[in-house]
Amino acid sequence: MSYENFYGLKEQAFSNAPDSRFYYESSQHAEAMVRMLHAVDTMKGLTVVVGDIGAGKTLLARKALEKLEQDPQYEATLLVIVHSEISAEWMLKKIAHQLGVDTPSETKGQVISQLYERLMKIYEEGRKAVVLIDEANMLQKKEIFEEFRGLLNLEVPGRKLISIVLLGLPELETYLGLDPPLLQRVAMKFFIKSLTLDTSEQYIRHRLNVAGCERDIFTPAAFQKIFDYTKGIPRLINT
Repeated sequence: MSYENFYGLKEQAFSNAPDSRFYYESSQHAEAMVRMLHAVDTMKGLTVVVGDIGAGKTLLARKALEKLEQDPQYEATLLVIVHSEISAEWMLKKIAHQLGVDTPSETKGQVISQLYERLMKIYEEGRKAVVLIDEANMLQKKEIFEEFRGLLNLEVPGRKLISIVLLGLPELETYLGLDPPLLQRVAMKFFIKSLTLDTSEQYIRHRLNVAGCERDIFTPAAFQKIFDYTKGIPRLINT
């Protein structure tokens, strides 16, 4: 018998694979979401969200993307960075393609021109371009941040043509410092902390509820042990 059947669950409640259905909106995650959405709605430019390993940044990014995609005023996309060796040219082409440039050029100058034309079209349609970048701490080259700064310089009177949201580990702030002028362009920054004992318990109950649980499985002592071991880090709680 599987543990799902034994505990009366319809599916695994504690997988670490990102699934926005299991997104738990603690007070700080709710605040991060409100601030992120306000920043992109007002086209402030650059937003930075940092947090320790397993703090829930990826689910936050996916939930934010869902909200933006449901609103026709946004042209939004999410990039997940998987290694640190990507080039500035690759990043520009990827952003251009995901925002609707069908065939990005092989030369950086032409890609920027294509992207500017696409951003102007989005603007003329009365919409807003948003790029969310998860695991942005993997971006460790000065030239990439210089290109971000260049994109944020694309504007019309009163607003930017693109909003960029970077989510990553705390060292992201160090890498942003490779380009001090970009660091000065951070319009909003938020740090996601670990969960408290109470919110850890609520987080566990939430995931169980999504998975179809209809009874108490963990004792108060178990919640305390889990919190003591994990220090409130959601990924460790799942494990």
